[in-house]
Amino acid sequence: MSQIALAADFAIIIVVATVIGIVVRQLGQPTIIAYIAAGVILGPVAFDIVTDEGLVYLMAELGLGFLLFLLGMKMRFADIQEILRPITNVAIGQTVLQTALAFLVALALGFGTMEIIVISLATVFGATPIIVKVLSDKDEITSLPGKIDVGVLIVQDIYLVVVLAMFSAESLDNAGEIFETLAIIFSLIAVIGVISYLSSRYVLPRLFRQVADNKDVFLIIAIAWAFLFIAVAESQFDGGIEIGAFLAGISLAQLPYSKELEDRITPITDFFILVFFASIGLQIEGGASALFFYWQEAMIASVILMVGNFWIMFYLIDREGFGVEPTFLASINMVQVSEFSLIVGALALQQEYIGPEILGYLTLMALMTMTVSTYIVANNHAIYDRVEPWFRRFESEDDRDAEIATYSDHAIAIGYDEITERVLPILAERYDDVVVIDRQTRHIDKAGDAEYDYIFGDFRHAEIRKEANLSAASFVLSSSVEREVNEELLKEVGEDAVVFVESERIADARALYDRGATYVIMSTHLTAEMVSEYLEQYLSDRSSFDETINDDVQRLRRGEHDPAADMVGDGGETDG
Repeated sequence: MSQIALAADFAIIIVVATVIGIVVRQLGQPTIIAYIAAGVILGPVAFDIVTDEGLVYLMAELGLGFLLFLLGMKMRFADIQEILRPITNVAIGQTVLQTALAFLVALALGFGTMEIIVISLATVFGATPIIVKVLSDKDEITSLPGKIDVGVLIVQDIYLVVVLAMFSAESLDNAGEIFETLAIIFSLIAVIGVISYLSSRYVLPRLFRQVADNKDVFLIIAIAWAFLFIAVAESQFDGGIEIGAFLAGISLAQLPYSKELEDRITPITDFFILVFFASIGLQIEGGASALFFYWQEAMIASVILMVGNFWIMFYLIDREGFGVEPTFLASINMVQVSEFSLIVGALALQQEYIGPEILGYLTLMALMTMTVSTYIVANNHAIYDRVEPWFRRFESEDDRDAEIATYSDHAIAIGYDEITERVLPILAERYDDVVVIDRQTRHIDKAGDAEYDYIFGDFRHAEIRKEANLSAASFVLSSSVEREVNEELLKEVGEDAVVFVESERIADARALYDRGATYVIMSTHLTAEMVSEYLEQYLSDRSSFDETINDDVQRLRRGEHDPAADMVGDGGETDG
């Protein structure tokens, strides 16, 4: 195939997926559905315009690598450390029970032995990108149900990497080869995992501190780090792209720069996974008959698995004593068959463990359950309100406290300058938590003190604002003089929050007051007032002026002078 034809195939996939994506988004559905649909339409199922080879195959491989790299970057163990043990119990139990349920359903539907194994291994995963995206949009990712789901997804992602690596092996014809393959996989994970851990502790912090201020180099080094791990894993094991990319992401996830990196890597990942999921549709040979060969079985299995998955999760979470409402919400968020089932199915098809009809079966199940579950997750609280009286029978007096560590009654400082540095001790005395958002690496040691939480990143990125729980902040101080940034801040904070912002122009200050700012700091105005006071004192009584200035200088040298204290009183109110 010529280079022009390859480029044309690639362009057609992008255009068709984009058009379908616009329609899908209008319906409130995840864009992954549009990507899969584009592959189905352009492949052998419908018009057979594009083939899964050449540039498309290469981009699809990169898409899988970037997807797993991004998944690894979401694995911040500090996010779930308060509930790590019960979450691990839930995740292990869920993996075993859901695999068993999928196995029994596939057996009852009359599939062959290898097909049953592939189906049962493929349909156990939660849709990490979809669940995380929907919960983030609803500001529920840091809630107790959100943290339970994220913890379970982390364990599932590790299991996914093992399954993908296993299906990438040359042969799984007998038990001996399976155990040998698994031994190689776990050994490789252990070696690269140790390297990942050591680098996240001793290498990466120094490296990224040197380059984080340069946005372009910052991103390039992160991508290069991923490809370094991929190259090492691929050299040792066929299919190592999954392990290498995933562990590279994990090592970066533990850094203070991870949120900023995740925000920058996501658009690149979205581009590549578009091609990857479209390529799955291109692999369904045999036309529409292959896709719909098992459509009745797919519908039956989808209903059984969604209901079964809910009750499995509910039983396991309730057993850990998290309370009825968090248990219900965390369970109903995880009922879909994941898009990862298609990744496993595509690899199994390449290895000829299954035929295109089974991949079509998995595709229909993923499309149906993801479509339904997206609406379910979006309306999870409304659903719970309707069924709450019935589910209250599961409530126990021994339920653990539903509240886990998250920001509440907290203050946020956006940017780090001299004013912020002076104000932080005052805020620390008044509020339970103080969060500093800043993008200058030289401030990490100062602001990242044990007394304050430090989030490295650009405040304009939604993920950074959600990480700081901006909407629930009690006090916010912005050292940015950009009117658009401060207007966005005022739009997102709660009605009762005290908000101090900075401005350089009178017109901007008036606009910010109109939008609800408590106090607008104008450094030029404050300086002018101070100079006029000093000048008036100098002209009226020079000896008194000299004494005042000398006192100010001495206090400044001793670190006692606190101009911010003149401006901010208890609780962040102005003195006048």
